[in-house]
Amino acid sequence: MLRDDVERIALLTDFGVGPYVGQLHLLLASQAGDRPVVDLIHDLPPFRPDLAAYLLPALLRDLPPACLHLCVVDPGVGGRRDALLVRADRHWLIGPDNGLLTLVARGAKQRRAWRLDWRPPWLSDSFHGRDLFVPLAVRALCGEPIGAEPVDLESLAGAAWPEERAQIIYQDHYGNLMTALRAEGFSTRRRIRAGGQTLRHARTFCEVPPGEAFWYANAFGLVELAVNQGRAAEVLGLDVGDPVEVLADASGG
Repeated sequence: MLRDDVERIALLTDFGVGPYVGQLHLLLASQAGDRPVVDLIHDLPPFRPDLAAYLLPALLRDLPPACLHLCVVDPGVGGRRDALLVRADRHWLIGPDNGLLTLVARGAKQRRAWRLDWRPPWLSDSFHGRDLFVPLAVRALCGEPIGAEPVDLESLAGAAWPEERAQIIYQDHYGNLMTALRAEGFSTRRRIRAGGQTLRHARTFCEVPPGEAFWYANAFGLVELAVNQGRAAEVLGLDVGDPVEVLADASGG
């Protein structure tokens, strides 16, 4: 199913900079052939698949096709949640059925999902990224059975989540705050109320004075809060998971 359709592998996790990512790399390097493995992101919102799910479609939208994305934000590791394989146009994703992959699948024109029933002879209780999802990916890439059973997208965890949320889903290295609001169709006349301030739109950082907070359409197609030459997270006193308020624009829209 994946053997002739995947040219590269991407890792998307909440593992941070500890020893876990290296373990994934070593296993993939020894078992997945000569496909390059790319670290796309390892600071997805920890324990929050409900937030990371909104970030994944934005991260994938401009990437080349024929990629298998190994996605792990898995606070229910060791529990009864299923493992999933998702086809979203020409992207493939493997990860837990906890909502993490649902919005990517929903936004694709060609979309399918499978529950994966194969399990290794031994499985740790706390590191399924290494012990379950990597072996599933390797077996799928090698054309070996993975116990794939088609499932309805509406049956997946997170199927009832809205398309957008007025909520912070990611803080980057600069202290900028990405929201789960899509920039496309979001009027530049609108203001956003966040951290006790009312933020106007600016197209670029240089359009506002240093130290001033504003919102802009970021490179991933999301509405993002920022401070020119400053850290929005500190200036606004906000963190991942905090809500923001969208105010009507000047025309009342």
